Amino acid sequence: MSGAGGERVGRADAGGRPVGRAEAGGGVAGDRRTAGSTRLDRALWRMLGDLGFFALRLPEADGGVGLGLPEAVLLFEEAGRALLPGPLIATHLAAGAVPGAATGETVVAAVDGGLVEWLGEADVVRGDTTGAVPLRSLDPLTPLHRVPAGRPAPDPVASLLTAAEQLGTAGRVCALATQHARAREQFGRPIGAFQAVAHLCAGILVRAETARAAVYAAAVTADPADIAAARILADEAAVRGARDCLQVHGGMGFTWESEVHLHLKRAWVRTQRAGCVTESEETLAAALAAETA
Repeated sequence: MSGAGGERVGRADAGGRPVGRAEAGGGVAGDRRTAGSTRLDRALWRMLGDLGFFALRLPEADGGVGLGLPEAVLLFEEAGRALLPGPLIATHLAAGAVPGAATGETVVAAVDGGLVEWLGEADVVRGDTTGAVPLRSLDPLTPLHRVPAGRPAPDPVASLLTAAEQLGTAGRVCALATQHARAREQFGRPIGAFQAVAHLCAGILVRAETARAAVYAAAVTADPADIAAARILADEAAVRGARDCLQVHGGMGFTWESEVHLHLKRAWVRTQRAGCVTESEETLAAALAAETA
């Protein structure tokens, strides 16, 4: 059923696939590692609403928390660190506009970069989803549909919050890599003592901290060019950091007992959202051209 403004209302059956419970704590819960866990935990969603996750930037007079974009960036950074599943950004941006979104009673998805995440679990979908077709998602915890309507113009706030999630992933894989490098021994020494491994860990840290400075600065200025630069750096820090972390872990990183490969897959999926590298580069180029004109 379609609502005003091209919003689709009503939940679709997810096909009876296994339910994967999600937890808000750090790391990844064991029952969220099961391949094909594409059912959203509604109890968790309502809990996030009770904690003010979605209403964080709503004015207190409207029942929100009354905070701003810098606080939202910190919140979404932790969500990325914990691999929190679901259309978090879409629901957060819908708070105050879609009834029930602020409290977590309504799950809101959105067309983003020609893709829709969690379409089958959403109560409301913002954007035109006519002709949406399911995709086999690289990330087993993020079901995807592709829409033929094309890529909408990127929302700078959505792009910044995606950068914040990528920053959380970059920080988490840095911690995982260094922890494993200290604990894993080879030839009677921790593998972190070997120069090749040490350089991998150092590279992960440098990219993560560079991205952190850019993302935090963009949260304060809210300038589209600053957001574009932050998104480029955060995408690189998350993807390259997760790949290098996987290298540090070796074959162990590919197993379901490890969360490393899930961080890499989630980071890859996020790079396809609006505000991706190409779009961010075009935004930066336009800003530089305007300054020199």
